[in-house]
Amino acid sequence: MARNMADKASLASLDQKLSLAKRCSQEGVMAGTKAAIVATIATAIPTVASARMLPWARANLNPTAQALIVSTVAGMAYFIVADKTVLATARRNSFNTADSNF
Repeated sequence: MARNMADKASLASLDQKLSLAKRCSQEGVMAGTKAAIVATIATAIPTVASARMLPWARANLNPTAQALIVSTVAGMAYFIVADKTVLATARRNSFNTADSNF
């Protein structure tokens, strides 16, 4: 009987940890998406403008290179911000659960 109650308590704790992890990853995805959108706009405008105005860029940056520059910056922004957000949220949650245990 006591073991059954302990199993239920551990399952409830596991469900709570799973929901915290899911929320943590969702926050990371949203923050990363926002950062990627901002980085795309901030990179695309100067890249396209320089490819049209500067002679060296006009000769050497074809549309594929321009797209590669923009997508690389957007991808880096997404993963960096998502990772930092997930880690910050996980740290905040770990401190909150540690405080509630005492």
